[in-house]
Amino acid sequence: MDDTTMKLGLLMEAAQAHQKAAESTLKKLKATSNDLAGIVRDEVRHVVIEEFQLLAADSKRASDALHEVQRAANVRALVWSVGITTLCTAIPLVLTCLIIPSRSEISALRAKHDELATKIASLEQRGGRIDLRRCGDSARLCVRVDRKAPTYGDQSDYLVVRGY
Repeated sequence: MDDTTMKLGLLMEAAQAHQKAAESTLKKLKATSNDLAGIVRDEVRHVVIEEFQLLAADSKRASDALHEVQRAANVRALVWSVGITTLCTAIPLVLTCLIIPSRSEISALRAKHDELATKIASLEQRGGRIDLRRCGDSARLCVRVDRKAPTYGDQSDYLVVRGY
């Protein structure tokens, strides 16, 4: 065999060896790549699950905080409602107590009314219903007199008041 053939054979043999080595390395690379993809997938899954758990916990805290705010708002609305209702009830009661007379005041006023009614009746019987008015530009007090009745006094300056 000649030298060129031999070199060519050796070259072919070396190329085949390199090709087998490349295939072996490629298989190892694929296996490592698959292992690495599995590891990355597991790690991503673990991180996503962990983040979702944190998100769920944060959502729960936010929900609890909103429920607390709602409870506080309900309590505040209740307090305001009770306060306003109490105030709206107390004001008329206080005004009633101040304006309407008590039982003892009413009975005293009735007794006074009866006494005054008795005095008025007595005056009416004695001709006490007189007609008083304001007369003239200066609005002086004047009275209707009975011109048919006699006059009295030293100077006859007293007249009898005309009563009904």
